[in-house]
Amino acid sequence: MNNIVILPIIIPFIIGAILIILYKRHAVQRVISGITMLILLAFSVFLAIYVYQHGTVVLEVGGWKAPFGIVIVADMLSTLMLLLSTLVGAACMFFAFQTIALDREKQFFYPLFLFLMVGVNGSFLTGDLFNLFVFFEVMLISSYGLIVHGGTGYQLRESFKYVIINVFASALFVVAIAWIYSIVGTMNMAHIAQRVAELDQAGALNIIAIMLFIVFASKGALFPLHFWLPKSYYGPPAAIAALFGGLLTKVGIYAIIRTFTLIFNHNLEFTHKGLLITIAGVTMFIGALGAISQFDFKRLLSYLIISQVSYMVMGLGIFTPLAVAGAIYYIAHHMIVEPALFLFAGVTQKITGTTDLKKMGGLIGTHPWLTWMFFIAAISMAGIPPLSGFFSKFPIILGGFEAQHYVISGVALLVGLLTLITMMKIFSQVFWGKQKHTEEQGKIPVGKLLLPILPLIALTIILGFAAEPMFTYSMGVAEEIMNPTNYIESVLKE
Repeated sequence: MNNIVILPIIIPFIIGAILIILYKRHAVQRVISGITMLILLAFSVFLAIYVYQHGTVVLEVGGWKAPFGIVIVADMLSTLMLLLSTLVGAACMFFAFQTIALDREKQFFYPLFLFLMVGVNGSFLTGDLFNLFVFFEVMLISSYGLIVHGGTGYQLRESFKYVIINVFASALFVVAIAWIYSIVGTMNMAHIAQRVAELDQAGALNIIAIMLFIVFASKGALFPLHFWLPKSYYGPPAAIAALFGGLLTKVGIYAIIRTFTLIFNHNLEFTHKGLLITIAGVTMFIGALGAISQFDFKRLLSYLIISQVSYMVMGLGIFTPLAVAGAIYYIAHHMIVEPALFLFAGVTQKITGTTDLKKMGGLIGTHPWLTWMFFIAAISMAGIPPLSGFFSKFPIILGGFEAQHYVISGVALLVGLLTLITMMKIFSQVFWGKQKHTEEQGKIPVGKLLLPILPLIALTIILGFAAEPMFTYSMGVAEEIMNPTNYIESVLKE
């Protein structure tokens, strides 16, 4: 079983390389890419179930024992993230089949897509801090190609900020890795956690924690490193924007959760209850204000990402089992609903030819299925019961009040209200009111476009009505990562 843990990394890498050779055969690329994503999804489900039933699985690459060799670690958190990422990837891939123009397909779209999945899956599964950097770079290089895919002037201009901030973050990542290696003498995260617990260098470790937080916050679009996201995600096609919205920011959030539960848990008052909660509250509020002020569908959703990822950081900052379990639950909710909303933006753009809310209206009359599917996703994002948004936000906010973090909990409630207003603004201007698109546009069929989104909508309903088993699973993940002994012992074989 240990050897199959590396397959989510190896499979998309090999297939991506093969598709480069087949770059002129677009139909073949589509078939192979679709089958690959379905295989990855099926395997991710199997691995998540296996780890849940049998515990953490560790692969020592090349037979080199930890902490000297490279390890691939599949625990409950990493397998959940792997499952969600492949689900979102599959939905975006099948949506792209129907929406990506041929001239964009020619520019190595499918190889770049699969190489991005290599970086994302590797980031979730690696047990080595330096290899986390390596997989980050694989993911980022692929995203550079996808974010400028098509080569429009707007994409090239706005993606420049995205590239620059990530180059800066990557350089800072290397510096932080070098510093922590000089202190503990290892790159294995389990071994670092073990060494940190034995050391009395709180000051240096706090500085390294801040440096790594800056690195991961730039990927997760947390204040004040959020400015690149709204315009960068506006340029690419809906399938790519949905992929980025669902995966890239969550890799940064995952890295924060992993490092601040496993390594930087020696000074909770400074790192968690100070740094994390403060940044979460400010980011949450700024993102919500940005979203409610926008009148472009995709830009609005981009600001919404900024506000919503803060709930995950908030739960980690509170650092009680209830709040952390809520954060895990919320990751699952957000990775399902946010890509669905971006894909809906792509569908409405396909019909109306615009993403300007002021130029849209009356889609409920011509496309009722699209309207009500969007409505479900919208109220789930706003946290209305009985959908997943409510049952994932509730334990975070409840945990905040129980831990006497009244300010951040109040801000979270206010942002929830602002999110509801934002979603209703989209619904009223795009779907309700007077029809602004032509009769010909009203006859455009979108059934095939809605099929890849349907599983995401079904899941937000299922995760709401199955809140008890989902929260039980999330609580199991929270208890496992808040007590890193199991992770350390599994990796170091103690």
